[in-house]
Amino acid sequence: MSDWATLVEVGGPLATLGGGVAYTRARHPGIYWSTVGLPLSTARLLGSYGSVMEACGLTVQPSRLRALAVRATTRRDVRPVPPRRGIIRPTSTGLRIRLRLAPGQEPADVTASAERLRHAWGVHAVYVRDVKPGVVELRLVGYDVLRRVRMPRHVDHGLLGVPVALREDATAFVRDYRAVPHELVLGATLSGKSMYLRHLISGLAAHPVALVGIDCKRGVELAPFASRLSALATDPDEAAELLPVLVREMEDRYDLIKARQGIAPGIPDEEITSDIWGLPASERPAPIVLFVDEVAELFLVATRKDEERRDEMVTHLIRLAQLGRAAGIYLEVCGQRFGAELGKGATMLRAQLTGRVCHRVNDEASAKMALGDIAPEAVDAACSIAPELPGLAVVGDTSGGWSRIRTPYLSLADAAATCRESAHLAPDVPALAPYRPYVPPVPVETPGTATVPRPVTE
Repeated sequence: MSDWATLVEVGGPLATLGGGVAYTRARHPGIYWSTVGLPLSTARLLGSYGSVMEACGLTVQPSRLRALAVRATTRRDVRPVPPRRGIIRPTSTGLRIRLRLAPGQEPADVTASAERLRHAWGVHAVYVRDVKPGVVELRLVGYDVLRRVRMPRHVDHGLLGVPVALREDATAFVRDYRAVPHELVLGATLSGKSMYLRHLISGLAAHPVALVGIDCKRGVELAPFASRLSALATDPDEAAELLPVLVREMEDRYDLIKARQGIAPGIPDEEITSDIWGLPASERPAPIVLFVDEVAELFLVATRKDEERRDEMVTHLIRLAQLGRAAGIYLEVCGQRFGAELGKGATMLRAQLTGRVCHRVNDEASAKMALGDIAPEAVDAACSIAPELPGLAVVGDTSGGWSRIRTPYLSLADAAATCRESAHLAPDVPALAPYRPYVPPVPVETPGTATVPRPVTE
């Protein structure tokens, strides 16, 4: 009986502790990593660094001088030299460590061994970043950060930069319009495309930028943000009127830039510019971001008259994509389906959209249209997105790089409230004033006691 009591006294707390650890790892991976995973992975890394590097083929033969010194002082065989390890820096999601590569090594050698390093050190993933010549940074991620997205508290971003999602390496994905002026966003129904759009609009609402929307779903996606929008078109007919206005605004801005380029004796050379960002702040027009939701609706035609209108709208979109960056006009083109079968101009428009974001799509052709021309290996990753992970997407650009991201949840009410609070930041663009959506005034409740009406007696 005493043995049974001892077993209960010792095994009970151990079982409770083990169950608590398992529950924490499944439900709260961040807490598990900070308390259990981080010390274990750090111990594995420190204890097996040399042997792991040698097993992965990341060691080189030492120099002749070092070999002679080791033999003279220790009289033992000289082992291959791994990359010099820097200080281990723990984070809330993993570890960061810098490696100084040995002579003859390159970052691609470390990248090729990332999967082996992941298993050897017991982490979720290992990512390699080139810091400078001869130095790389290993970012070890302790758990799947895309399962439950938590954005970093502090993200560096400037004007027209919006931290909109979390990358799989636990860094923030910042949509920077000055670096990537135009973008194509694809996603099927319930894939998270609308959530991505909400983050963009609510993030840009705090910037001094004019927001313009074309929502051919009768405005159901963009109408909640009407208080912050400078213009809104809710069907193809209104879009056909709005796009020429944007093109004329772009041409007027080019005239302003050309007037500034007139090399007058009093203008210093450093003030001569080729875009609006080189203009003085007092003369610089406000940047404009155009959101096009359900772009396929602009391509669909039923009659010959609709076909003429379609060709005109597509031509305006292509002109804005080709020339809008210097004039401070940026495009965010969204849709469920985008392919060459939409009609003339579809592939030409896609070629001008530098950024690509592909959520879960219904067919492989859409994924190829979004990513096939810049990163063919990313197409398979986009096609394998599970329906139970809304907001998960594959993002790429024309440099050929790509990664997985996931947008955190943002309710429509919160995004609309953010736009209402920042409505006063909407810049004045006279050309867009006729297209500004009507926003009904919010009723104001006056404090005081409500008056109870009395019945009228005859």
